[in-house]
Amino acid sequence: MTDWRRLRLALVMLTGVFLLGTVGYIILGFSVLDAAYQTVTTVATVGFREVQPLDDAGKVFTIVLILLGVGTALYTFSVVLETLFEGHLQELFGRRRMERQIEALSGHVIVCGWGRVGRAIGDELSAAQSDLVVVDRDEERVASAAVPTVLGDATEDRVLEAAGLSRARALVAALDSDAGNLFVTVSARSLRPDLFIVARARVEESEEKLRRAGADRVVNPQSIGGARIAAFVLQPHVTEFLDIVMHDRALEFRLEEVVVPPESSIAGQSIRDAHLRDRTGALVLALRDPDGTFNTNPSPDSTIRAGDVLIAIGTPDELTALERVMLDGTSG
Repeated sequence: MTDWRRLRLALVMLTGVFLLGTVGYIILGFSVLDAAYQTVTTVATVGFREVQPLDDAGKVFTIVLILLGVGTALYTFSVVLETLFEGHLQELFGRRRMERQIEALSGHVIVCGWGRVGRAIGDELSAAQSDLVVVDRDEERVASAAVPTVLGDATEDRVLEAAGLSRARALVAALDSDAGNLFVTVSARSLRPDLFIVARARVEESEEKLRRAGADRVVNPQSIGGARIAAFVLQPHVTEFLDIVMHDRALEFRLEEVVVPPESSIAGQSIRDAHLRDRTGALVLALRDPDGTFNTNPSPDSTIRAGDVLIAIGTPDELTALERVMLDGTSG
């Protein structure tokens, strides 16, 4: 049992004994104040006299109260002292504050593993102003995070639930081992069948296993790093342009994806008839069908269907206008 739960349990037990004693003495004929006073002096064993003489029933009740109350008071006192002397009090209240922050989040991203890869993911998500919760079993790593954290083993269901899995929009399994990421993926998928899961793979042989376990996307950082280096060698200007557009938040233009909802008035129209460029200023670079097929550099006659994903480039205002058009058919 965690220190916070022990402290809370002890305080609840002591409060329960106090209420029990007060109610009991009221039933025996004491006033409310006298009943509370008699309960405190009895449980605290300070040795004061009874507020009023006790009959046989009162004596029996007092004996029971002493047996229950003294033990409870000593237990509560020892838990409080242990918490104070071991310096856990600030940590407990800080952890509780963190739990409340996580409980208030919705639509956040859970990052499991706060190593080099996890921190790099967290930096990108934070730069995009996306809420995230970090899960790691290393206390030093957790302490270094500037975002809400959960200290624990990400392969355990209760730890994922503590990170707000039921309200999250995505989970990233970025542990140091493929086996760990496999367990995290299986656990998250079983708890949230609709969750978007991205898993890290260290070796190529693990990629298919992670997909079968339920990962929507599997990323091998070593493979991507090699491909990126080769791209810089072969097409340095194109690669640098894409890198800047995707990651440089200071650049006016950026790439975004916009989903066409079923209720959109644009669904069923062609790109020409929708006048997306004229109405928003954003340029549609590609369409992706619900089955995953890309239609790059789509012609003006290409039909926009519900469930399609539009890959577009533009300024933040233009992309916001495009999202608004997808939702309600207006550009402002």
